[in-house]
Amino acid sequence: MTEFLLVLLLAILLGWPLGLYLARVMRGDRSPLDAVFGPVERAIYKLLGTDPARGMTWRGYAKAFALSNLVVGLVVWVQFMTQAWLPLNPDGIANMRWDTALHTMVSFLTNTNQQHYSGQAQLSYLSQMVGIVGLQVVTPMMGLAVAVATLRGLFGGRTAARLGDASASPAAVSASDTDRDLGNYWADVTRATLRFMLPLCLLWSALLTWQGVPSTLESGPTVAPIDASAEMKEQKIPLGPVSPMVAAKQLGSNGGGWYGPNSAVALENPTPLSNFIEMLGIVLIPIAITFMVGPLVGRRRLTAMVFGTMLLMSVASTGMSMWSEAYSSTASDPAVMEGKEVRLGVESSALWSGLTTQVNNGSVNAMHDSLAPLTGGVAMVNMLINAIWGGIGCGLQQFLVYLLLSVFLAGLMTGRTPELFGRKLEAPEVRLLALLILLQPLVVLGFSAVTLAIPSITGNSNPSFHGIGQVFYEYTSAFANNGSGFEGLGDATYWWNLSCAIVLALGRFPALIVPLAVAGLLARKRVAPESSGTLHVETPTFALTLVAVVVILTVLQFTPALVLGPIADHLTLAAQ
Repeated sequence: MTEFLLVLLLAILLGWPLGLYLARVMRGDRSPLDAVFGPVERAIYKLLGTDPARGMTWRGYAKAFALSNLVVGLVVWVQFMTQAWLPLNPDGIANMRWDTALHTMVSFLTNTNQQHYSGQAQLSYLSQMVGIVGLQVVTPMMGLAVAVATLRGLFGGRTAARLGDASASPAAVSASDTDRDLGNYWADVTRATLRFMLPLCLLWSALLTWQGVPSTLESGPTVAPIDASAEMKEQKIPLGPVSPMVAAKQLGSNGGGWYGPNSAVALENPTPLSNFIEMLGIVLIPIAITFMVGPLVGRRRLTAMVFGTMLLMSVASTGMSMWSEAYSSTASDPAVMEGKEVRLGVESSALWSGLTTQVNNGSVNAMHDSLAPLTGGVAMVNMLINAIWGGIGCGLQQFLVYLLLSVFLAGLMTGRTPELFGRKLEAPEVRLLALLILLQPLVVLGFSAVTLAIPSITGNSNPSFHGIGQVFYEYTSAFANNGSGFEGLGDATYWWNLSCAIVLALGRFPALIVPLAVAGLLARKRVAPESSGTLHVETPTFALTLVAVVVILTVLQFTPALVLGPIADHLTLAAQ
């Protein structure tokens, strides 16, 4: 618990100024750094053929987001399938099979990093550096840009009032039934990448290299095994530019790993300090984004509500994970220690599993398949909620969905037309939100049912309840843009690659675009003046209401699946 408190405290202390800085970046405020970044940004805008001052409607913003993902995705997919013929391949890695390449591309394009391959054996240095790390840097900023545009829409858009400018009058402009300016997608992504993400990645990469994480373009050495009785006479030690990838995977809420076992490998996570630095990287930017919200929209109390709600859920989830792993009735079972790094300890494994699923990160320092059953269940619940801290963009979008639905339900209970920040939440917006909420159980439970019903494609390595949990976890992780998994699942098949690619896309793009569309519709509406009956969302009472809505919409509707998986697994193991 001490390590959790230290990680959380340092993340808050660093996240607060980072959030204020990020708000200035996304507002486009003038800065002394303009002399450094300005020329680079102007060159990029010229290359893209865009005017950063020209805004976009929510439709234009969504189209630009979709176009950028389509182009980047196709380029990376082709690269994975042709890597054997490209440079920077000192270990002679072969081309990826088309379905594995497709799944890998979609996985990293959706900021999920679910891996059905082992990076050190199946990706060249070029594929890791350009295809993987390139997406790990850019895709989080794409999600952040869409989330920022959504926030602009909820407050009337840029033409209604420049965010943070109290002298503007949104009511005077939003009376017209026209789409509002939600910002320029290309400018938002460019500024966030250059001024925020890349400098942080450079710093984290240097810290990890200092701790011994490899950072080289040379081929790894070939050595003789220590155990002379081993059947192999020599072993190739895979190296490469590992530290930049680890920095990007942690800071960008990406997950994955250079090596198959991820940060459980000593090369990727060599020391207790590197373990702490990597855990801090998981939550740093998501926490910073909560501190960005208030300054960005000019409502400081909104930051307190968002941060307080997420903090409450995080402490409850982490406490449950650490109790389950160390003190529950199954904690002392020898089987639970399989798959954990003894040098890191049970507490650190439980803490990492909690944080990586509270955030859309998915990296691991222990195999989640080996967690105590209830710890694995908590990880599933974290991903089903998908907004405890959330990822960069997607997590905030999901939180805004819960916020809008809570406003709608609170309005029904008080007999008033639901309003958020003075704008009425009506049937078209609620239909879109309902569609998004229904999508999760339809996709996750549907694919889980089909996979479990056909044993020839299931691929689970465990019988009974834990085997059900393996399948349910994989699809939950894919839909939540998380990427972690119950290892032991035979997922390197055509079925798993293609079905997970579909789930990955359905979990990412609607979750970003639907809230953007709702915000665009709300931005067009006239602002109603506040009255004694106005619902104030920036209060502890509403925050508790929001938590209750989250529990009802996620945990309760998936209770049967959780009972058949981790809960039944726990009861079976405890009875032995």
